Amino acid sequence: MPILGSRLIGQPIQYTVKVGDYFHAIAEQYNVGMMALMASNPTVDPFLPRPGTVLDLPTSMLLPDAPYKGIVINLPELRLYYFPQDKNIVHVFPVGIGREGRKTPQMNSFVKAKVKDPIWTPTPSTRAEYLEKFKTVLPRYVEAGEHNPLGRFALQLAYGQSNYLIHGTNQSFGIGMRISAGCIRMNPDDIELLYARVVVNEPVRIINKPVKFAVEPNGQYLVEVHTPLSSETLDEDFNMTEVLDRFEDHKLNEEALNNALLLHYGLPVNVSI
Repeated sequence: MPILGSRLIGQPIQYTVKVGDYFHAIAEQYNVGMMALMASNPTVDPFLPRPGTVLDLPTSMLLPDAPYKGIVINLPELRLYYFPQDKNIVHVFPVGIGREGRKTPQMNSFVKAKVKDPIWTPTPSTRAEYLEKFKTVLPRYVEAGEHNPLGRFALQLAYGQSNYLIHGTNQSFGIGMRISAGCIRMNPDDIELLYARVVVNEPVRIINKPVKFAVEPNGQYLVEVHTPLSSETLDEDFNMTEVLDRFEDHKLNEEALNNALLLHYGLPVNVSI
């Protein structure tokens, strides 16, 4: 729960792999996203990391370029930020988002309703998809309980006629990944904390910003780059000239900047000279 003072929050943490470790367990232990952990350690096998390997955990980050109000979800980060009203703090949680073909939309919305012990009613398209891909016949609805994939708490978002939720899960896998049918999926403890603090009508912004910038009070110029959701998001539309314009006339370490843009580590990088 960092206190706001700059765009840079959290502390960098390194973790030494022990016998029997694997990325999913480490991500759960530190409450970071699976894909974020893989991005910050791209040369390490996530299923059989070598004991003694030192991992960079994605526990330090730049705040997204959005008003510090209510809930902000940056899709390429697979993170949710919650800025409580009248408090100079932020809560940060890893989330699962919509998979390819069932993407989570960008939106300026608000919390329409809070639902405890939600009933899951698969849409006709979801039922058809499961039947075609997995040869599984989904029930028309699932009551609250351990078999309900929405978990125990849900926040309903206002978005036209669509029913998008921020909700929990009954599965231990999928947080920090593109795996849902479009909703925002959270760890059970995280959604319980968020549910208790959020109020109806609180703003929700879902954005798509793979690159974040910060000019820190100490003079550092920082860049944080995440893998874009599609090839159109970054690549040719995001060139060095635009990056330099963001930093005005400051002299940059162009090698460090190029590496950040190329490698998508998802960690803040100092590109000052």
